[in-house]
Amino acid sequence: MSVEKFNPNTHQPVTVTESAILHLQKQVAHQKAIGVIFNVKESGCSGYKYLLELLLEENDDAIKFELSDTLNLFVLPSTLPLIQGTAIDLTKKGVNYQLEFFNPNATASCGCGESFSVAAQ
Repeated sequence: MSVEKFNPNTHQPVTVTESAILHLQKQVAHQKAIGVIFNVKESGCSGYKYLLELLLEENDDAIKFELSDTLNLFVLPSTLPLIQGTAIDLTKKGVNYQLEFFNPNATASCGCGESFSVAAQ
């Protein structure tokens, strides 16, 4: 039996679908950003809210992952336990598109889908 240590600099903590990457690439190019930062904050009725924001300048605290030749994803180390394994997809609901987060760590979410909670660690 072998033990593999998690190295955040070599293992991408989230997966992003091709449609979400294409959508984010357009946003980054339009705003002349250097990438997107995936973060969470305490909010909502369930505990945490996802934040996926354009990053206009380097954040020395964030770990950088290359999603494509033109798209970088930045993640703060403190959020890794909350988002590890999350999948991000661009979905269509009616005539609207939205980014959705599928997080295996989430133990509950609010009825409106704006926030999630995780088991105490």
